Amino acid sequence: MFEKILAAAQRLDGVAHKTPVMTSRLLNEKTGNNIFLKCENFQRMGAFKFRGAYNAICCLDAAARKRGVVTFSSGNHAQAIALAGRLMNVATTVIVPQDAPVVKLAAAKEYGATIVLYDRAIMSREKVAQELIAEHGFALIPPFDHEDVIAGQGTAALELIKEVGDIDYLFVQCGGGGLLSGSAVSAKHMLPDCKVYGVEPELADDATRSFKTGVLQSVENPPTIADGLRTASLGKYTFPLIRRYVDDMVTVSDMETLRTMYFLWTRLKIIIEPSGAVSLAPLFARNLPLRGQKIGVILSGGNVDVRQAGQLFDGICE
Repeated sequence: MFEKILAAAQRLDGVAHKTPVMTSRLLNEKTGNNIFLKCENFQRMGAFKFRGAYNAICCLDAAARKRGVVTFSSGNHAQAIALAGRLMNVATTVIVPQDAPVVKLAAAKEYGATIVLYDRAIMSREKVAQELIAEHGFALIPPFDHEDVIAGQGTAALELIKEVGDIDYLFVQCGGGGLLSGSAVSAKHMLPDCKVYGVEPELADDATRSFKTGVLQSVENPPTIADGLRTASLGKYTFPLIRRYVDDMVTVSDMETLRTMYFLWTRLKIIIEPSGAVSLAPLFARNLPLRGQKIGVILSGGNVDVRQAGQLFDGICE
């Protein structure tokens, strides 16, 4: 897989943004560590998802590109597929839950995707996708459980480590595990002694339970505010990669995520969505017993409705 990540980095060179790595004296003082934030909220379309989407479409043959691509997503992957398709002149169709964040849905439309809405309470997005594939011959690029998607996502950690050098720990949020598994592969190949931690919302802890038990677990429509991490379960590719390359999994509450997000907005001036703040929450709000460590943290995205964020922040105290 690491060879696929290196190949993905070549395809993304000059197309994806090499997102900034930011530091904060205040954050370091609060956590007792030296923290490096890989800011994927500054990636094209506002999230790391562009990396995997673009790489996966690049890997399709000419006939598949001509037929078009279909995917399903709560928002960020939908935008990523739509933008990547637009850049490569490939028609895209995205299957999106009716309750997806409006800002993410609007962006996918603006990038030119055909939107198909579904009710996640009564419908299966996979079934909707298969019906469209049968009718139109689309190529399916799922949001995480796809080798070319995972390889693209792994370039975020690759860039981080190339820029800052040795790190003791890497913290990465986990929904379906595409970013976590790709990042873990990159980290372990570049820095074998680096400890990789996956982070999930307490209300969507299927990957943590899967990691701890060795048996794939699932969760149904978890009500976490981290809408990008509501995936039902890990996949056939991401689960074994996480079991092999990740050192531990931890969970955080929605309030811990909000406190972290509020800090990033107000003190570091980094606009981040709830899912993007989850990876930092164990260090900032949970106060994990780590001190004096050099730690990389991936902030996965910043696609959030600022009006909704204001409501979420109501009553938050630093």
